[in-house]
Amino acid sequence: MFIPESIALKEWAVTTKALQEGAQIIMMRKGGIVEETRHFEVRSHTFYLYPTYEHQKKEWIKESHRLEIDETLVNWDQTGQTVTVSACAKVVESIEITDTEDLIRIADFHIGTDAFAEERLKWKRKQPLHLLVLRVYMLENPVTLPVVPEYLGCKSWVRLEQDRMEAAGPLSPVLNDTEFEKEHLRLKHALAT
Repeated sequence: MFIPESIALKEWAVTTKALQEGAQIIMMRKGGIVEETRHFEVRSHTFYLYPTYEHQKKEWIKESHRLEIDETLVNWDQTGQTVTVSACAKVVESIEITDTEDLIRIADFHIGTDAFAEERLKWKRKQPLHLLVLRVYMLENPVTLPVVPEYLGCKSWVRLEQDRMEAAGPLSPVLNDTEFEKEHLRLKHALAT
């Protein structure tokens, strides 16, 4: 088992929920509006999943998962003073997507609509869309953190307080080895056709 660095990747809470439930093993990234480097980079191959709530859009989520946005809002601190981190991830593979045909091939592997995926690909058109294949682990003890100014804004990565994250305890994989490998191979096959 690994110990994640005290860095977290920000992602919509509904996508984080899908990853935590094994409904998907991928995350599509282009980078936040205020990225220091102007494009997305994998800063760490192990990281916590930091759920975000403000910009989730139901119309960009497949019909079968739209109600899950409401489910994510149940435990959201709407005052914006705290956030609860419940999972971490390890990057197994990073794939660059540059065309719509590849987006069509991976449509069954995420909860976003085709329009959402196309929008991600089109934004910053000269930059590839990063498809991160993630092995996700649940924290035995989810950690509730105060939201500090450094966590705010449209950026991908935030540095968490290491001493607070040490309370997370052991990790347990969302999918067992066989389940994960099966899904990873299915994804590879889809991209190869």
